[in-house]
Amino acid sequence: MDLLIEKGLMFGNLIRIDSPVLVERYNRALDALTGKRTELTEFHIDIAGFSPEIGDELAEPLYLNHEGVNRQFILLTTDQKRAPLLSSKFSTSRSILRQFIDENERELFALTVRDAVAGEVVNSVFRIETPADLFEIRKLRIEADTTDGTVRVAKRLRGMIGEFKTRPDAWFDDVLIGEMIGLAKETGDVTRNPVILPEMEFDQSNFWTSHFGGLYVFRDIENPAVISVGPKEKIGKTPLPIVFDFDDRAHIATFLDLNDLVEPIIKARGMDATAVLRQKMDFIVARVAADRGEDLSQATRRDLRALGRKYAVSLPAEWQGLAALVRWAEEGGSWPHITSDHPAYFYSLRAKPHKYADLVNRLLAELSPLDFRQLFICHKDAFYDAYAQWPAAKQAYVARFLESEYQVDKAGAREALFGSEADMSEPDPQDASPWSAGRSRDMIDRVGPWGAINRRM
Repeated sequence: MDLLIEKGLMFGNLIRIDSPVLVERYNRALDALTGKRTELTEFHIDIAGFSPEIGDELAEPLYLNHEGVNRQFILLTTDQKRAPLLSSKFSTSRSILRQFIDENERELFALTVRDAVAGEVVNSVFRIETPADLFEIRKLRIEADTTDGTVRVAKRLRGMIGEFKTRPDAWFDDVLIGEMIGLAKETGDVTRNPVILPEMEFDQSNFWTSHFGGLYVFRDIENPAVISVGPKEKIGKTPLPIVFDFDDRAHIATFLDLNDLVEPIIKARGMDATAVLRQKMDFIVARVAADRGEDLSQATRRDLRALGRKYAVSLPAEWQGLAALVRWAEEGGSWPHITSDHPAYFYSLRAKPHKYADLVNRLLAELSPLDFRQLFICHKDAFYDAYAQWPAAKQAYVARFLESEYQVDKAGAREALFGSEADMSEPDPQDASPWSAGRSRDMIDRVGPWGAINRRM
């Protein structure tokens, strides 16, 4: 993993804490939340204030996330909103913290100038023992305050101010006035600089969790289901009657289609589909070449094409299926009959633009693991697990590719692969992509480039 860290592909964008003042503030917050302190004088934190160095020091990687359910956080600066969330147990956690910081940035900035803000993403479940427990988590709310209770004190002061303004005899209440003056010395002028942090509530409807080997829960859609990364027999009963696992490829394909969650890459509006498909093919060639001991440390796309020819007989079905799609799109090749059982099927899809697109792209990344770029972007934990098992030649190639062709323009790469995050409107089915002029659009819209899929669940 050292190569990934060196290139900023792991633990990247963490916030460095090396000021004695900030370290002490962190310790006060850590003590308030967990009863623990750190002896480190410098460390790095993520969006939630979790530090991998402190996790190692305490021998407790979940010291701010007890049982992987109760997410606590420490904010020393609003700059943390740009940091990743390490070892996330739920796909919704980072977006919740980011939204909390964004919507309260002015107040949080004022508070963190003087103290750390400590808080928790609160739910009614403190321990998950069975998959059914996950379904009890429906609403999440955030509670936060500084370690010296500034928000709590300011709330009390606002109440007194309201009483002072409305009570006719308040001008003569020396006790009330004295208490107001004393509290104002702690909080400042709350009428000019409010320090209120409202309790924010969030829905936990559709989500991924790392619990039980990885589960995708889709319950807020027309045809709900649970998709298990591991064998579904180990999951047992859930409140949703339909449970699939990754061996149920046809059922997952039908599920995604019935709920209108995905689209073929070659149909996606504004996308250079064949270029994306060719890159996916290059990634597969790299896997095959690395397994055979080829040095990929300086491999170019031309080198990978040569290696593809060299190992053509060994290229797997995933490569063959994508190649058929490219031939059909670029050269008028024969119609590629790629069913949902074909290994290349999920490589040919991306999420449609909707509010669950990130979750669906995460699922597709796990279903198409040879596409290491999508795995890295959409599911970093799965990427790191896979990377650790790869031969050194592939590790070197992957790290160099991600550094040179993804890190330099993350936003551009994401838009090219998954579409604009700002535009959530549904694509017009009549809009043809540049390469498709002259083809039968009706046939594509009706069955897709691989033929009709079975719609029975």
